[in-house]
Amino acid sequence: MTSPILQVTDIEVMYDRAILALHGVSLEVADGSIVALLGANGAGKTTTLLAISRLLVMSFGEITRGRVRYAGDDITGADPADLVAAGLLQVLEGRHCFPHLTVEENLIMGAAPRAPSRRVLGQKLERIYSFFPRLRERRTSRAGYTSGGEQQMLAIGRALMAEPRLVLLDEPSMGLAPQVVEEIFEIVGALNRSERVSFLVAEQNAALALEYADHAYVIENGRVELDGSAAELRARDDVKAFYLGKDSASEASPARHRPRRAEFSLPPL
Repeated sequence: MTSPILQVTDIEVMYDRAILALHGVSLEVADGSIVALLGANGAGKTTTLLAISRLLVMSFGEITRGRVRYAGDDITGADPADLVAAGLLQVLEGRHCFPHLTVEENLIMGAAPRAPSRRVLGQKLERIYSFFPRLRERRTSRAGYTSGGEQQMLAIGRALMAEPRLVLLDEPSMGLAPQVVEEIFEIVGALNRSERVSFLVAEQNAALALEYADHAYVIENGRVELDGSAAELRARDDVKAFYLGKDSASEASPARHRPRRAEFSLPPL
Protein backbone atom coordinates (compact mmCIF):
# COMPACT_ATOMS: atom_id res chain seq x y z
CA MET A 1 0.00 0.00 0.00
CA THR A 2 1.19 3.53 -0.79
CA SER A 3 1.39 6.08 1.99
CA PRO A 4 -1.55 8.49 2.26
CA ILE A 5 -0.95 11.85 0.65
CA LEU A 6 -2.74 13.47 3.60
CA GLN A 7 -2.95 12.45 7.25
CA VAL A 8 -4.87 14.51 9.78
CA THR A 9 -4.37 13.23 13.32
CA ASP A 10 -6.52 14.27 16.27
CA ILE A 11 -6.62 17.99 15.45
CA GLU A 12 -8.36 20.52 17.64
CA VAL A 13 -9.16 23.97 16.26
CA MET A 14 -10.11 27.10 18.16
CA TYR A 15 -11.30 30.48 16.91
CA ASP A 16 -10.27 33.64 18.76
CA ARG A 17 -8.72 31.39 21.44
CA ALA A 18 -12.23 30.90 22.81
CA ILE A 19 -14.46 28.88 20.45
CA LEU A 20 -13.64 25.19 20.08
CA ALA A 21 -14.63 24.27 16.51
CA LEU A 22 -13.01 20.86 15.94
CA HIS A 23 -12.67 18.12 18.56
CA GLY A 24 -10.01 15.51 17.74
CA VAL A 25 -10.66 15.19 14.00
CA SER A 26 -8.65 12.49 12.20
CA LEU A 27 -8.82 11.50 8.53
CA GLU A 28 -6.69 10.27 5.65
CA VAL A 29 -6.64 10.76 1.89
CA ALA A 30 -4.99 7.97 -0.08
CA ASP A 31 -2.77 9.17 -2.91
CA GLY A 32 -4.81 9.35 -6.12
CA SER A 33 -8.20 9.05 -4.40
CA ILE A 34 -11.34 11.13 -3.90
CA VAL A 35 -12.46 11.45 -0.29
CA ALA A 36 -15.72 13.10 0.72
CA LEU A 37 -16.18 15.02 3.96
CA LEU A 38 -19.91 15.02 4.62
CA GLY A 39 -22.02 16.91 7.10
CA ALA A 40 -24.61 19.61 7.56
CA ASN A 41 -23.90 23.32 7.38
CA GLY A 42 -21.81 24.31 10.42
CA ALA A 43 -20.63 20.76 11.16
CA GLY A 44 -16.95 21.67 10.77
CA LYS A 45 -16.21 20.76 7.15
CA THR A 46 -14.85 24.15 6.09
CA THR A 47 -12.84 24.53 9.29
CA THR A 48 -11.21 21.14 8.62
CA LEU A 49 -10.16 22.20 5.12
CA LEU A 50 -8.87 25.57 6.32
CA ALA A 51 -6.85 23.82 9.02
CA ILE A 52 -5.21 21.60 6.40
CA SER A 53 -4.46 24.43 3.95
CA ARG A 54 -3.26 26.69 6.79
CA LEU A 55 -5.77 29.40 5.82
CA LEU A 56 -7.35 29.43 9.28
CA VAL A 57 -5.55 32.69 9.96
CA MET A 58 -8.09 34.42 7.70
CA SER A 59 -10.74 33.62 10.32
CA PHE A 60 -8.55 34.05 13.41
CA GLY A 61 -8.41 30.30 13.93
CA GLU A 62 -5.55 28.03 14.95
CA ILE A 63 -4.74 24.36 15.44
CA THR A 64 -4.26 23.91 19.18
CA ARG A 65 -3.68 20.14 19.17
CA GLY A 66 -2.86 17.35 16.74
CA ARG A 67 -0.81 17.13 13.54
CA VAL A 68 -1.33 17.42 9.79
CA ARG A 69 1.00 15.59 7.41
CA TYR A 70 1.11 16.06 3.63
CA ALA A 71 3.21 13.80 1.38
CA GLY A 72 5.00 12.56 4.49
CA ASP A 73 5.91 16.01 5.85
CA ASP A 74 4.50 17.68 8.94
CA ILE A 75 2.71 20.82 7.71
CA THR A 76 0.89 21.74 10.93
CA GLY A 77 2.73 25.06 11.10
CA ALA A 78 3.59 25.50 7.42
CA ASP A 79 3.30 28.69 5.40
CA PRO A 80 0.25 28.50 3.07
CA ALA A 81 2.37 29.73 0.13
CA ASP A 82 4.81 26.86 0.67
CA LEU A 83 1.90 24.40 0.57
CA VAL A 84 0.75 25.79 -2.78
CA ALA A 85 4.28 25.38 -4.12
CA ALA A 86 4.26 21.79 -2.81
CA GLY A 87 1.01 21.01 -4.64
CA LEU A 88 -1.65 21.38 -1.93
CA LEU A 89 -4.37 23.85 -2.94
CA GLN A 90 -7.80 24.79 -1.67
CA VAL A 91 -10.77 25.92 -3.75
CA LEU A 92 -12.68 28.05 -1.28
CA GLU A 93 -16.43 27.94 -0.82
CA GLY A 94 -18.09 30.61 -2.97
CA ARG A 95 -15.61 30.41 -5.90
CA HIS A 96 -13.77 33.74 -5.16
CA CYS A 97 -12.79 34.59 -8.73
CA PHE A 98 -11.30 37.95 -9.69
CA PRO A 99 -14.48 39.48 -11.16
CA HIS A 100 -12.87 42.27 -13.19
CA LEU A 101 -10.34 39.97 -14.86
CA THR A 102 -11.21 37.79 -17.82
CA VAL A 103 -11.61 34.04 -17.47
CA GLU A 104 -8.20 33.48 -19.05
CA GLU A 105 -6.54 36.10 -16.86
CA ASN A 106 -7.97 34.34 -13.80
CA LEU A 107 -6.47 31.07 -15.00
CA ILE A 108 -3.10 32.70 -15.61
CA MET A 109 -3.14 33.96 -12.02
CA GLY A 110 -3.32 30.33 -10.91
CA ALA A 111 -0.04 29.56 -12.68
CA ALA A 112 1.83 32.48 -11.08
CA PRO A 113 3.46 30.40 -8.27
CA ARG A 114 5.16 28.24 -10.91
CA ALA A 115 6.31 31.21 -13.09
CA PRO A 116 6.03 29.18 -16.32
CA SER A 117 7.41 30.30 -19.67
CA ARG A 118 4.96 31.57 -22.29
CA ARG A 119 5.09 28.24 -24.10
CA VAL A 120 4.42 26.23 -20.92
CA LEU A 121 1.68 28.65 -19.91
CA GLY A 122 -0.04 28.08 -23.24
CA GLN A 123 0.15 24.33 -22.71
CA LYS A 124 -1.33 24.68 -19.23
CA LEU A 125 -4.23 26.74 -20.57
CA GLU A 126 -4.94 24.19 -23.29
CA ARG A 127 -4.97 21.44 -20.68
CA ILE A 128 -7.54 23.32 -18.59
CA TYR A 129 -9.67 24.11 -21.64
CA SER A 130 -9.68 20.43 -22.59
CA PHE A 131 -11.33 19.65 -19.24
CA PHE A 132 -13.55 22.75 -19.21
CA PRO A 133 -14.65 23.52 -22.79
CA ARG A 134 -17.03 26.19 -21.51
CA LEU A 135 -14.11 28.16 -20.13
CA ARG A 136 -12.56 28.23 -23.60
CA GLU A 137 -15.80 29.69 -24.95
CA ARG A 138 -15.84 32.35 -22.21
CA ARG A 139 -12.09 32.98 -22.02
CA THR A 140 -12.35 36.67 -22.98
CA SER A 141 -15.38 37.36 -20.75
CA ARG A 142 -14.96 39.03 -17.39
CA ALA A 143 -15.29 36.42 -14.67
CA GLY A 144 -17.88 38.50 -12.81
CA TYR A 145 -20.26 38.16 -15.76
CA THR A 146 -20.11 34.38 -15.97
CA SER A 147 -22.60 31.99 -14.41
CA GLY A 148 -22.17 30.37 -11.00
CA GLY A 149 -21.32 27.05 -12.62
CA GLU A 150 -18.75 28.64 -14.89
CA GLN A 151 -17.18 30.43 -11.92
CA GLN A 152 -16.91 27.12 -10.04
CA MET A 153 -15.23 25.56 -13.07
CA LEU A 154 -12.94 28.58 -13.23
CA ALA A 155 -12.00 28.27 -9.56
CA ILE A 156 -11.12 24.60 -10.02
CA GLY A 157 -9.28 25.31 -13.26
CA ARG A 158 -7.29 28.10 -11.64
CA ALA A 159 -6.18 25.69 -8.90
CA LEU A 160 -5.18 23.10 -11.50
CA MET A 161 -2.93 25.64 -13.22
CA ALA A 162 -0.61 25.29 -10.20
CA GLU A 163 -0.23 21.54 -10.89
CA PRO A 164 -1.62 20.29 -7.56
CA ARG A 165 -1.25 16.83 -6.13
CA LEU A 166 -4.12 17.40 -3.67
CA VAL A 167 -7.09 19.74 -4.05
CA LEU A 168 -9.29 20.67 -1.10
CA LEU A 169 -12.68 21.42 -2.65
CA ASP A 170 -15.17 23.22 -0.41
CA GLU A 171 -18.90 22.88 -1.17
CA PRO A 172 -18.67 22.74 -5.00
CA SER A 173 -22.45 22.26 -5.33
CA MET A 174 -23.50 25.30 -3.31
CA GLY A 175 -26.00 27.48 -5.15
CA LEU A 176 -25.76 25.58 -8.43
CA ALA A 177 -28.37 23.76 -10.50
CA PRO A 178 -28.29 19.95 -10.17
CA GLN A 179 -27.25 19.46 -13.80
CA VAL A 180 -24.30 21.83 -13.38
CA VAL A 181 -23.27 20.15 -10.12
CA GLU A 182 -23.25 16.75 -11.79
CA GLU A 183 -21.12 18.14 -14.61
CA ILE A 184 -18.59 19.51 -12.11
CA PHE A 185 -18.37 16.19 -10.27
CA GLU A 186 -17.90 14.41 -13.59
CA ILE A 187 -14.95 16.69 -14.31
CA VAL A 188 -13.51 16.06 -10.84
CA GLY A 189 -13.79 12.32 -11.47
CA ALA A 190 -12.11 12.66 -14.86
CA LEU A 191 -9.26 14.71 -13.39
CA ASN A 192 -8.76 12.10 -10.70
CA ARG A 193 -8.68 9.24 -13.20
CA SER A 194 -6.52 10.84 -15.90
CA GLU A 195 -4.27 13.17 -13.88
CA ARG A 196 -4.16 11.25 -10.57
CA VAL A 197 -5.09 14.43 -8.71
CA SER A 198 -6.31 13.61 -5.19
CA PHE A 199 -9.38 15.40 -3.86
CA LEU A 200 -10.79 16.03 -0.40
CA VAL A 201 -14.31 17.31 -1.07
CA ALA A 202 -16.41 18.94 1.66
CA GLU A 203 -20.01 18.57 0.56
CA GLN A 204 -23.56 18.69 1.91
CA ASN A 205 -24.92 16.78 -1.10
CA ALA A 206 -24.03 13.38 0.31
CA ALA A 207 -25.83 11.36 -2.36
CA LEU A 208 -23.82 12.86 -5.19
CA ALA A 209 -20.51 12.95 -3.31
CA LEU A 210 -20.76 9.25 -2.45
CA GLU A 211 -21.21 8.40 -6.14
CA TYR A 212 -17.76 9.76 -6.96
CA ALA A 213 -15.79 9.29 -3.73
CA ASP A 214 -13.67 6.28 -2.83
CA HIS A 215 -13.95 6.91 0.91
CA ALA A 216 -16.00 9.25 3.09
CA TYR A 217 -16.09 10.77 6.56
CA VAL A 218 -19.18 12.13 8.28
CA ILE A 219 -18.53 15.08 10.57
CA GLU A 220 -21.00 16.40 13.15
CA ASN A 221 -20.49 19.15 15.71
CA GLY A 222 -16.77 19.27 15.00
CA ARG A 223 -16.19 15.52 15.38
CA VAL A 224 -15.83 12.69 12.86
CA GLU A 225 -18.72 10.40 13.75
CA LEU A 226 -18.50 7.86 10.95
CA ASP A 227 -16.15 6.77 8.17
CA GLY A 228 -15.80 4.02 5.63
CA SER A 229 -15.75 3.34 1.92
CA ALA A 230 -18.33 5.21 -0.12
CA ALA A 231 -20.02 1.91 -0.99
CA GLU A 232 -20.29 0.95 2.69
CA LEU A 233 -21.83 4.28 3.66
CA ARG A 234 -24.32 4.20 0.77
CA ALA A 235 -25.51 0.79 1.98
CA ARG A 236 -26.16 1.83 5.60
CA ASP A 237 -29.80 2.42 6.49
CA ASP A 238 -29.03 5.18 8.98
CA VAL A 239 -26.92 7.07 6.43
CA LYS A 240 -29.65 6.67 3.83
CA ALA A 241 -32.22 8.02 6.27
CA PHE A 242 -30.34 10.96 7.72
CA TYR A 243 -27.97 12.03 4.93
CA LEU A 244 -29.48 10.70 1.71
CA GLY A 245 -33.11 11.55 2.46
CA LYS A 246 -34.34 7.95 2.26
CA ASP A 247 -36.15 7.56 5.59
CA SER A 248 -38.04 4.29 5.63
CA ALA A 249 -39.79 5.19 8.89
CA SER A 250 -41.66 8.39 8.06
CA GLU A 251 -42.88 9.00 11.61
CA ALA A 252 -39.45 8.66 13.22
CA SER A 253 -37.50 11.76 14.07
CA PRO A 254 -34.19 12.38 12.24
CA ALA A 255 -32.29 12.01 15.51
CA ARG A 256 -33.26 8.33 15.66
CA HIS A 257 -31.46 7.78 12.37
CA ARG A 258 -28.31 9.71 13.20
CA PRO A 259 -25.37 7.34 12.57
CA ARG A 260 -23.39 6.26 15.60
CA ARG A 261 -19.69 5.58 15.30
CA ALA A 262 -19.92 2.60 17.67
CA GLU A 263 -22.21 0.77 15.24
CA PHE A 264 -19.68 0.95 12.40
CA SER A 265 -16.35 -0.83 12.12
CA LEU A 266 -13.87 -0.60 9.29
CA PRO A 267 -12.44 -3.79 7.78
CA PRO A 268 -8.88 -4.59 8.93
CA LEU A 269 -6.09 -2.99 6.93
